[in-house]
Amino acid sequence: MNQEKCRVVWFNGELIPESEARISIYDSALMFGDMVFEMTRSFNKVQFRLREHLERLYSSIKYVRIPLEMSIDEMETHIYETIEANDPLFAADDEHRLMIDVSRGILSIYQGIVGTHKGPNVIIADFPLRWTVAGMGKLFDRGINAVITSQRAIPAQLLEPKVKNRSRIHYMMANIEVSQCEGENNWALLLDPDGFVAEGTGDNFFIVKDGVIITPEPRNILRGISRGYIFELAQKLSLSCIEKNIEPYDVITADEAFMTGTPFCILPVSSLNNIPIGNEPMGNITRQLLDTWSSGVGVNIVGQIKQWDSERGAQAAVGPSPYSFKPKI
Repeated sequence: MNQEKCRVVWFNGELIPESEARISIYDSALMFGDMVFEMTRSFNKVQFRLREHLERLYSSIKYVRIPLEMSIDEMETHIYETIEANDPLFAADDEHRLMIDVSRGILSIYQGIVGTHKGPNVIIADFPLRWTVAGMGKLFDRGINAVITSQRAIPAQLLEPKVKNRSRIHYMMANIEVSQCEGENNWALLLDPDGFVAEGTGDNFFIVKDGVIITPEPRNILRGISRGYIFELAQKLSLSCIEKNIEPYDVITADEAFMTGTPFCILPVSSLNNIPIGNEPMGNITRQLLDTWSSGVGVNIVGQIKQWDSERGAQAAVGPSPYSFKPKI
């Protein structure tokens, strides 16, 4: 069965074929990147921290003043409608990766165009998580080489990073820069304007030093749902987890480092600009956090991703992704 033709998307009140879900060329999202969004995942097909994602989405909607009349409870209902409609098309070992986009809609000067939807657009897409994490299995063993880019994180006084928005050309430019480095495990790490570590291009960053888990202060970053969950896991393990300014020096001299993100949960960072961090790709505390996460959700996170890679030959797609830029040869 061809899943790409059969999956459906919740689009402004209707479930329509995924291939037919389109917004107008006159939409504010296309003109300004004026769209907020969330992306979630499931474990054993049960959504993880969905309400937290939706609360962050509605905070973003409020901040950018999109006049959406749909309540958060209505949004959650439509999400489950979409999952229910698509689940029969998913393999037994698939996970549901949701993409929830909300745009302001058609700009006023174009609203006289016949047949175009007026007002905000709400789009709920649902596709297999394995697409997003394709080829990542090997990173659990070798770790990421974090590369500090010349592209800096955009500070809150210019563009509020706590709003999860589609104005992300700075992420893409960082990924393009890193694509020029040799190797296949290079991921961008952005500094803020003061030279402190901020975040990756779709992931949050942590180091471990003397048994303490440290992550950048939240002023110039997206406050990730997975990032927040690390604090809970640390508490379960009786570990200290703090927010603090981190300099590149602190990363190089750390005992461990890792990235967090919804699709992969935790990935070890084994080096910074090819300078090794700690003594092994995945440190002991990073492994404890990942194992505790796996135990809590009833899924072997590493094993699941590696299994998907083995089924597809561990070949990641060529081209841009949220975490890298791989130009076609």
